[in-house]
Amino acid sequence: METYHVPVMLDESIELLDIRPGGTYVDVTFGGGGHSRGILERLSDGGRLFAFDQDRDARRNLPDDPRLVFVESNFRFMRGWLRCHGVERVDGILADLGVSSHHFDTRERGFSFRFDAPLDMRMNQRAALTAADHAALTRILRDYGELDVPHRAAACIVRSREQHPLRTIDELVACVAPVTPRGAESKFLSKLFQALRIEVNGEMDALEMMLEQALRVLRPGGRLVV
Repeated sequence: METYHVPVMLDESIELLDIRPGGTYVDVTFGGGGHSRGILERLSDGGRLFAFDQDRDARRNLPDDPRLVFVESNFRFMRGWLRCHGVERVDGILADLGVSSHHFDTRERGFSFRFDAPLDMRMNQRAALTAADHAALTRILRDYGELDVPHRAAACIVRSREQHPLRTIDELVACVAPVTPRGAESKFLSKLFQALRIEVNGEMDALEMMLEQALRVLRPGGRLVV
């Protein structure tokens, strides 16, 4: 297992799942496998865990455990994959939303403005859309980044793209420099990168689909922990 992500609310999350030893559970954000390992520790031989992650890198963290079924897919397809495995109902679903330290620390993934790298940000590296390909920037920066001046940041990006495509992180950071507040650069850029990452990965649509499916997949009395 590589250093990928350490869940900071592991005990609380597992406690809230109220795990039945022989139950069936879903970890829709496997990542480094911290939550999955916590669930497996509380399952008997008859228990089952389905772990989802669209990032191929997550496979490196899989424990050798016959009770675990790994699904390399976005959690928006949770119900369909469970039905493929003959599962209609589960006892609990866990979702640790956001991005892992692995993504921020891996330069070539393009999630962090700490490094220059291709402007990527895809959780699923087989997907076509990257952060260099956007329309409706003002809406994205307003809704997903909560920037105070989304229209000004969007205008900077549009003007720069008229001259040449924005393909690297340093190019993006430079193009929004005129509207980046002095002394609050990190906060501003964090919001900007968050907005682009959410859009690139379709995170809000995926979350809505997963939550709707959770209502149909959970047994009466089952737990959803987010």
